[in-house]
Amino acid sequence: MSPPVVLVADDDEDILALLRLRLERAGYEVVTAHDGHEALAAAEARAIDIAVIDVMMPGLDGHEVVRRLRARPETASIPILVLTAAAHETVAEASAEAGADAHMRKPFSPKELVARLEELRP
Repeated sequence: MSPPVVLVADDDEDILALLRLRLERAGYEVVTAHDGHEALAAAEARAIDIAVIDVMMPGLDGHEVVRRLRARPETASIPILVLTAAAHETVAEASAEAGADAHMRKPFSPKELVARLEELRP
């Protein structure tokens, strides 16, 4: 059985490297994107099982990426966790309205993030 594929989109190279390392150790195949446009292109190029999307990215922000993933039949039902550095509750509400299944604030515990993804996986 092949490992689940997780799309990780964040414009911070350090966060991408950290998440790739931790998620690969947890048994995921990781596809990374540096912005919203790359994230959508990656989701079109291959089947994604779950996604971790940063809110504040250049080009398309994370909420728009979530809306567009939800609009595509191929990605409409994948679990999506949104990462945000913003502390305002309105960001969590906006994430939910966009269609995210969960959100976490930065800084985050990589161990907790992996646990949240395991909870979200079908």
